[in-house]
Amino acid sequence: MNGHGSKFGRKKEAAIAALLTEKNHTDAARVAGIGVKTLKRWLRLPEFIQEYRRARWEAAEQGYARAQQNNGVAVTVLLKLMVDSATPASSRIRAALGIVDIAHDGLIFDTEARVAALEQSLEAMKQSQ
Repeated sequence: MNGHGSKFGRKKEAAIAALLTEKNHTDAARVAGIGVKTLKRWLRLPEFIQEYRRARWEAAEQGYARAQQNNGVAVTVLLKLMVDSATPASSRIRAALGIVDIAHDGLIFDTEARVAALEQSLEAMKQSQ
C-alpha cells in the first residue's frame, strides 16, 4: 500500500499495469494477484477508471512519441517504395497515399500549433486586464 488512507494501493497499481499489458481481464487479474470480480468492481470505481485512463494516455503518448522519432525513416521508406518501378502498383499507390496523409497531417499539426498560440495570446491578454 502507499500508506494508510491512500486512495491507491499497490494492488490497484498492479492491476492497472496488468490491464495495459495483458490480453484480457482474466489474465490481468491473475498477474495482479486479484480475482476477476475484484478487477471488474474496480473498473466501475471513478478513481480507478481515472487512473487507468491516465496510464493508458501515458502509454499512448509514449507510442506516439516513438512514432514521431522514426517518422523520417518511415517517410523515406514510403518514398522509395512509391518511386520504385519494381514495387507492385497497389503498394506504390498505398505508399503515395501514405505520403499524402503525412503531408495532410503536417498541415493539421501546423494549424493546431497556430490555434494554440492564439489561445495562449488570448489568455495572456485576459490575465493582463
